[in-house]
Amino acid sequence: MTQRQRVLIIEDDHKTAENLRLYLEHAGYAVQVAADGNAGLEAARAGVPDVILLDLMLPGLDGLEVCKRLRAASTVPILMLTARTTEDDRVAGLELGADDYIPKPFSPREVVARVRAVLRRSGSAVDPEEVLHFPRLEIRPQNQEVRVCGEVVSLTPTEFQILLSLARAPGRVFNRAQLVERAFGPHFEGFDRTVDAHVKNLRRKIEPDRTRPSFIVTVFGVGYRFEGGGDAA
Repeated sequence: MTQRQRVLIIEDDHKTAENLRLYLEHAGYAVQVAADGNAGLEAARAGVPDVILLDLMLPGLDGLEVCKRLRAASTVPILMLTARTTEDDRVAGLELGADDYIPKPFSPREVVARVRAVLRRSGSAVDPEEVLHFPRLEIRPQNQEVRVCGEVVSLTPTEFQILLSLARAPGRVFNRAQLVERAFGPHFEGFDRTVDAHVKNLRRKIEPDRTRPSFIVTVFGVGYRFEGGGDAA
């Protein structure tokens, strides 16, 4: 019997959490609910979920601090649930390592679809023989492993998909909409800074000098291209 994938909901509003639980369980997921940030951290450490739905505004530790602490130890996909509507609020979560955000109010069916999408990204079927080699950088799509100078670097599923999309086409310029489609799917309604936030995180993890990127280069007014570790343009 196949083990059900596990979803941890960290949400202090009981009605919202219960509604999400019912929809996700109906979709076949095993669901655990935590009502505050500290309880959510304990549940994540004890249960090793496959994906986390994290409310931004929590009592005690807020969602941003919970995200930061989770990211210090894990690459589990994190979808932030937020009633805050400004780009700055959303980007703050993405820059701390969240994979996606879902603004409130939302449809529980949309949340289920987003959960499926992020889990699909984190376990996509690939050619087991494919390995991308560049100076100081190695990418293994089969197990979503990235090595910089021989050392394994932990990337979130979204960060990995953006890097892989760029690295499979060195020199090609991708605009932000193209990278959003590759990382989130064609129906994602994001904004330019969504990609920028993930690229910022990628550079922090893989670039020897973030002020002069040699892998992911900005093409001003357009988007990004992958240089393969050569001199930045």
